Amino acid sequence: MERNEQVPFAELPEALVEEMLSKSEQIGDKLYDSFKEIQENKGKIRKQLEDQNILRQDAEVGYPGIPTTCGIDGSYVVERLLATDFAACAAVAIEGLTPPSEKRYWEKPHHRVLINPEKHNPDTSTVVRGIMMEMEIELAAKAPHDIVFLDGSLTTPLIYMNQAINKVSELEESIIGKCLVEKFVNFLSDYKIILESSRTDKLWVSMPKYTTRRELGKRFNWASHYDDRALLTTILSPGEFTSPIPLEKPQQPWHLRLPFSNEELKKLRDEVLSAIDRLYVMYYRPHNWTPAFRIEIASSIATNDSRIAVLLQGLKYQCGTPGILEPYPLYIADRMVKHLGSAIPAFRQTATKRMTELHQGDIGDIFFSMHGYRTESGR
Repeated sequence: MERNEQVPFAELPEALVEEMLSKSEQIGDKLYDSFKEIQENKGKIRKQLEDQNILRQDAEVGYPGIPTTCGIDGSYVVERLLATDFAACAAVAIEGLTPPSEKRYWEKPHHRVLINPEKHNPDTSTVVRGIMMEMEIELAAKAPHDIVFLDGSLTTPLIYMNQAINKVSELEESIIGKCLVEKFVNFLSDYKIILESSRTDKLWVSMPKYTTRRELGKRFNWASHYDDRALLTTILSPGEFTSPIPLEKPQQPWHLRLPFSNEELKKLRDEVLSAIDRLYVMYYRPHNWTPAFRIEIASSIATNDSRIAVLLQGLKYQCGTPGILEPYPLYIADRMVKHLGSAIPAFRQTATKRMTELHQGDIGDIFFSMHGYRTESGR
């Protein structure tokens, strides 16, 4: 296995490798043409941003004290075994670089985890992913820090939860189905708090690494070779940010199905959907060793330069290490939860060992039933 990692083409036919390498060079030619086009139009793009008063310097909003920060991230895994599915999800909250450290009470534990065997069902992954979002939102809402960073878009919890609720009817008798429904009301309440960010002493912001949205690109008719974040990484100088603009809206209105219905829950759902319609997005490049960050924020933050100043100061402080291309707490949280998938075989081995201790017959049947065939995982 170590040899294959060091020699990635070891198991591939020679002719296939040669053809792929030749096509890779052609792809490089095409990508360079689009990259060169952006380089040639940098001056024009900067002027468009300046004429619309969208391009700004972080010095304009001032230098408040360094805020406390934390990052939230989650992961899920479903391992398909012969006899059952091994489902697991986890979310962690990691405090940012210190000083400063959060002095207010921070409820422990700073993680959430679920691991459970489930009968074979193709929708298990979708429901487990919904539970993962509930865990992330709960940790984010309870964190006492000045800035709470979430990985991904602020709209992602809504999308994943709606998909999970649509599938939960087929798993309503399972542990994960019951868990998803039981925590749904708390999820919606916490999600509303995050989307509105009405508390002036706290900022909830989301920072997706990957996005297809092009709010600025569509406004200025930029070439579609790159999304806004990739293009602005080339355009923005260190310390520059773009004024917040409304988040791109989908062609169809936002929707969230409810697992059960009552008037209070419908009202809460409508308030969440209304808050999502009022989200804003901005970009900021704190240092020359970082890309431009896409930052999704509530309208209460977007319209307040004092709160934006706190946000920019926190980002600049948490991105002070070259080589880490995102805020430190998000980077550490991401590294932690990504190891969930590699840890599952160890959990499965422990469960198998316990089963063999309890079984009086042929343990060969146990090893067959606990044999893993395929693993599905994700954020």
